[in-house]
Amino acid sequence: MGISAARTADRLLPERLSQQLRPWLLRLDQVLDGSTEHAVAQRVSLIAFLVRLVSAAIALVSQVIFARWMGQFEYGIFVLVWVTVVILGNLSCLGFQTTVIRFVPEYLERQQLDHLRGILFTSKAFALSLTTCIAVIGAAGVYLFRNSIESYYVAPFIIGFICLPMIALGDTLDGTARSRSWALVALTPTYIIRPVLTLVVMSIAHVTGFAPTAVVAVVSAIIATYTTTLLQLLVVNHRFKGVVAPGARQIRFGEWFAVSLPIFLVEGFFFLLTNADVLMVGRYLAPEKVATYFATVKLLALVHFVYFSVKAGAAQRYSELMHTHDHDQLAQFARDTARWTFWPSLAMAIVLLLLGKPLLYLFGAQFTDGYPLLFVLVIGVVARASVGPAESLLNMAGKQKICAAVYAVTLIVNICLSILLIPVYGLAGAACATAFSMVFEAVTLALTVYNRLNINMFVFAGRTSARPAKEEI
Repeated sequence: MGISAARTADRLLPERLSQQLRPWLLRLDQVLDGSTEHAVAQRVSLIAFLVRLVSAAIALVSQVIFARWMGQFEYGIFVLVWVTVVILGNLSCLGFQTTVIRFVPEYLERQQLDHLRGILFTSKAFALSLTTCIAVIGAAGVYLFRNSIESYYVAPFIIGFICLPMIALGDTLDGTARSRSWALVALTPTYIIRPVLTLVVMSIAHVTGFAPTAVVAVVSAIIATYTTTLLQLLVVNHRFKGVVAPGARQIRFGEWFAVSLPIFLVEGFFFLLTNADVLMVGRYLAPEKVATYFATVKLLALVHFVYFSVKAGAAQRYSELMHTHDHDQLAQFARDTARWTFWPSLAMAIVLLLLGKPLLYLFGAQFTDGYPLLFVLVIGVVARASVGPAESLLNMAGKQKICAAVYAVTLIVNICLSILLIPVYGLAGAACATAFSMVFEAVTLALTVYNRLNINMFVFAGRTSARPAKEEI
């Protein structure tokens, strides 16, 4: 062991305080230096948490600057365009970014290196080729139907489609790096480097005299995304040379696609669910309202990213435990991930509610209209955190179809409630629809995991041993 938190405390702190902290510090040492798979998963989750924490701070600062420079109207246009582009880029991978996480550990364990080379190549080639086609079709569609779209959205959307291939490739590289527990390589480009570069490019444009419009902001994001993704591609390829030497590829596209498609439905519905509220607000309300709602949701990400952090470290471990057929160990690890998700989320939710209004004021005085929405939205986020990354467990256990059905129903609930509530209650209606949908999602996922795997992931379920999983129906 290198630096030990426990030994450092013994040297620097009073003896009584050191002894009180020792159990927690020993656990921290185990997480930081432990070589067990459980410790690795905790370490990856911790790294992911810290990356997302830094990312949330960067995103908050950059979005505050953008909102201040651009004003509510232009900022609202940029938000709707960029959220749409990111959604399309993510969905265009058709689940391959997660399929890589599932198959890479299996192929390495079985030393099926030709299959490993095949899926590494296919995942990237598939993402690039499909999203390029979608980008061309999307841009052409916006141009052809430009008379049916608000004029201020046309140019930003057409330009934004240029970014689709790099967003999809970046998501695929994220999954590729996560398959080897390379948390920094997976998360740093998307969550730290890209937003920083976007802010830098936008700042240069601002200083050189370009008007702070939505088009300039979209172009800045495109430049940052291309730069970041290409650098990530070089790093991931270089690191995999130390894992598998160049050689023959075995392409099993049909098998991989059969696994990817249900995962695509699960993650696609989930991704739409996490962003549908912004899209629905953009459908019914003016760009200024979109800007206010997005700023509020951006603050909420400070809580929600705990879930994503735990998911980043847990997915690979779920896959490995499924292959060992140790159901008790899988059940215990699943309950651990629920605790890792819930308690930090609850703590951050309380802090956010205390600081929400001054944080929204940073965007501009008019953005504080979104503060009451936080009290509604945070209920859904905390409820969702109470069952941890349950959908990841279902995916790694081969239960993609039932998981996809859960998210499909939840998305339908969200959209239907948004259609009913937003025209009548505005932003409050959007917040209520989203919060109720997240509570519904948490309850349904918890029941599904218990019914299909006999694992109770609810954070207050305790440590009772679980029965063997049921066979797939």
